[in-house]
Amino acid sequence: MSTQRSWRDRAYGAYLTSGQARVSNDSRSPFASRQSYIEALIHRYIPGDRESTILDIGCGHGAFLYFLRKKGYTRARGVDVSAEQVALAKSLGIEDVAHADNLQYLAKTESGTVDFVLMFDVIEHLNRDELFETLDEVYRVLRAGGRCLIHLPNGEGLFGMAVRYGDLTHEHCLTRTSATQLLLTIGFSRVEAHEEKPVVHGVTSLIRRIIWELGTAWPRLLMAAETGDTGAILSRNLLIVAEKADNRN
Repeated sequence: MSTQRSWRDRAYGAYLTSGQARVSNDSRSPFASRQSYIEALIHRYIPGDRESTILDIGCGHGAFLYFLRKKGYTRARGVDVSAEQVALAKSLGIEDVAHADNLQYLAKTESGTVDFVLMFDVIEHLNRDELFETLDEVYRVLRAGGRCLIHLPNGEGLFGMAVRYGDLTHEHCLTRTSATQLLLTIGFSRVEAHEEKPVVHGVTSLIRRIIWELGTAWPRLLMAAETGDTGAILSRNLLIVAEKADNRN
């Protein structure tokens, strides 16, 4: 029997050293460059209850966990398949990170025990069988009324293919319609898709946001003219929020 490692094992084993995972050199913190972005997402999407059970699937070296802890969330934990990433997280003082296969980790998690699941840049790495199996498990571990936040390459984005093909471990990308189809098929009761616009936190980011709004006005108009659809999502990535029905109501 061949003992050669699969291409996936090799790629994920070198995810940090190959440049796919980047670490900030900012002396303030290893995540300073992402602080405004992540804090905006926490404010907008994460439950306000600091005792909420949060699971970050594919947590990398722990950026979300770092800021969740800073904001007082005491029951946030993560899992990642990359040993390099997990080792880096632990070296940064982020202890609640497990090195494991995401699906195997989910399978060991008790049903209905998680309030919120983060899946940032995860599902594009899965083939369709893995995708359905993993999201079935996410649905199972969520409590009634729990939610999942998914970040992935946007198939209808103006530069979405740069993300789709920017990592050789990517299997596919979705659009708001195919992502909604997927998650409703899994059983989620409500699915929302959001454009990932520049987060305003200073003068430079304000200028970026203005340029984005002005620059995307014309393709939005063309889309509306062709299809009548006025809800185009044009960012490279998109955010999907899926909610499990609260059967208590």
